[in-house]
Amino acid sequence: MSEREVIYRHSGAVRLTHWINALVLLVLLMSGLQIFNAHPALYIGQKSTFEDPVLAMGAVQEGETAKGVTSIFGHNFDTTGVFGLSTDADGQLDERGFSWSLTLPGHRDLAMGRRWHFFFAWLFLFNGLAYLAWSLGSGHLVRDLAPTGKDLKHIGASILEHARLKFPKGEEAKRYNVLQKLTYLVVALVLLPLMLITGLAMSPGMDAAFPFLLDVLGGRQTARTIHFLSASGIVLFVVVHLVMVVLSGTWNNIRSMITGRYVVEPAEEKP
Repeated sequence: MSEREVIYRHSGAVRLTHWINALVLLVLLMSGLQIFNAHPALYIGQKSTFEDPVLAMGAVQEGETAKGVTSIFGHNFDTTGVFGLSTDADGQLDERGFSWSLTLPGHRDLAMGRRWHFFFAWLFLFNGLAYLAWSLGSGHLVRDLAPTGKDLKHIGASILEHARLKFPKGEEAKRYNVLQKLTYLVVALVLLPLMLITGLAMSPGMDAAFPFLLDVLGGRQTARTIHFLSASGIVLFVVVHLVMVVLSGTWNNIRSMITGRYVVEPAEEKP
């Protein structure tokens, strides 16, 4: 039986930009929810059509009882305790889109939330550009992340293996599988740039300098909706990513992102 092999999986540049991104995206998410809470509703077009939101969160009074309600394309859902109405720091019911515990700062402070959000948005941009420059210069983007024709032919098998929680071993574990490659590319080349572009389009300064951005995106409120949806997609990616990290070996994965070294389990020998 083959022995376990230790490989150098992640370079210093990948590890550094990964942890900076983890911190920056967390602050962007929490400060973004603070901004969203100032008006917890989304629309399509240039202006807010209050009577016809794509999504809206709030509280309604039914007799002596208040409940949180989330409306999606006119369909209402009771989301008390999660969206629209939740418990504040003092244990009292508070009408907010998202709970105070998910926002930065925790209390109601739109101006401070915007400062946090814009500052960390620039950190995110510079960190992303540094990673992109390194990936292109080192060949990491093409060598490690671009799926080959052979990869794409095995996408069905890869989906089945993930569904069965069967993780690669041996030589297969030394490289990204096709689902990882496609997911990372969608996040890095679609969701993150889309979130950045729509965020810039809503900035008054950038809007004044590049007014065509809002026209391309279909209006300020459409840009805000796309910004929210792309951020939601990134949150979904992070949740799935963390689940897979735990299921495939928590310590081995975390160690590889701290030290770069990853333990490859030997492949099962075929009879």
